[in-house]
Amino acid sequence: MLAPDEPVEQEVETLVARFTPEIAGRIRACRAALRARIPTANELVYDNCNALALGYAPRETSSEAILSIAAYPRIVRLFFLQGAGLPDPDKILEGAGSRVRSIVLAGPDTFDAPPVAAMIAAALEHARIPLPETGIGRTIVKSISPNQRPRRPAAKDSA
Repeated sequence: MLAPDEPVEQEVETLVARFTPEIAGRIRACRAALRARIPTANELVYDNCNALALGYAPRETSSEAILSIAAYPRIVRLFFLQGAGLPDPDKILEGAGSRVRSIVLAGPDTFDAPPVAAMIAAALEHARIPLPETGIGRTIVKSISPNQRPRRPAAKDSA
């Protein structure tokens, strides 16, 4: 018999497996590391046109998400969804938008780098709605776009 979340996990794994083995492995490892760091967050899955996005929120609403992992054909990023308003003394955040900032996730060890761990702590501390103090968050597939860019890089021309 399947555990209650097993069908959802299988669906997420199907989405992840569409990437190259390297990127898929990085998604799996980074996802597990972030889930271990913030176990009470709900994981909101969006397989949209440009990326596979995994948002981490106190409830089931994407507008409340604090962090997200986004996977592209060649890169995985950690987004701080209120990053523009966070202190960034080590200047690790990239982006110039009015709200969101991000960093590249080379792997799960990125979360343990002191500047990154400090940014995650700041994001959680400054969240409009804090994560629950107890419990375990759920994984919820919110949407899968019918129109998507390829999840693997295009083959280089042999000419």
